[in-house]
Amino acid sequence: MNIKLGVVGTPGGWSSEKLADTVAAMTGYRLLIDMSRLALDLSEGRAWFEGTDVSALDGLIIKKIGAWYSPDLLDRLEMLRFLHARGLPIFSSPYNIMRVLDRLSCTVTLQLAGIPMPPTTVTEDVDAAVASVAQYGEAVFKPLYSTKAKGMLLLSDGPGARQTIEAYHNENPIMYIQRKMDLRGKDLGIAFLGGQYLTTYARVKGEGAWNTTTRSGGHYEAFEPPEELITLAHKAQAPFDLDFTCVDVAETPGGPIVFEVSAFGGFRGIETASGIDAARRYVEFVLERIGHESAA
Repeated sequence: MNIKLGVVGTPGGWSSEKLADTVAAMTGYRLLIDMSRLALDLSEGRAWFEGTDVSALDGLIIKKIGAWYSPDLLDRLEMLRFLHARGLPIFSSPYNIMRVLDRLSCTVTLQLAGIPMPPTTVTEDVDAAVASVAQYGEAVFKPLYSTKAKGMLLLSDGPGARQTIEAYHNENPIMYIQRKMDLRGKDLGIAFLGGQYLTTYARVKGEGAWNTTTRSGGHYEAFEPPEELITLAHKAQAPFDLDFTCVDVAETPGGPIVFEVSAFGGFRGIETASGIDAARRYVEFVLERIGHESAA
């Protein structure tokens, strides 16, 4: 197959390497692009990585834009947005990824779409944050750029709450605060490819952990969701128009809620719980889309 696809990801990262290997197996070409080493020549409209003109490839698949979430990743996406606007097929669109990378931007879109979410307060004011914790009883403070619960803080109302909030505020001027919900020990990743339902996996929390991430000892399990959860997740991901994504959903005593729509989706959870090779499915989707675009 005479098609050259690059994978934007993190060298050594499981999902990034998996996707790059899958592209190589299906096309005979392998290029894993570390964005920290990409050079964009705006005047020429070209981007170079290790001697390869990335702008001359047949397409790019974005798996990870960086090892850690931060506002700097938005600038990397801007570089790719330039190439995309100049005609390079990129999956998912860099602009669409921007809308979910920032937790607040994602939340605002979900709320405007009428998606049920945990009660949430966003503020730069410590007094308002203290009042929110008092209202919620127990709250989770979430950085605007994070993944796998990195940098999150679980805080209960009490005498030491203000001091803890002040310390957190020093590192996170804009505080994103959600009521801690009863997740019944697990939450769900509901995956979509090209806007179509693919599969669902559960993240089950480890003993003594307050969240379900694998970083905190959680593990993946198979899960068959009722149709109402699939419908909710489909509605949540629709405004973002991502080529591949997972919607974080939880069943609570008050009904299902959505936490976020993932910018990149989780290959490992899908493969472990469902036995589906999501990387292969994604590459098949991209090759089909590129073929259709070439034919047009």
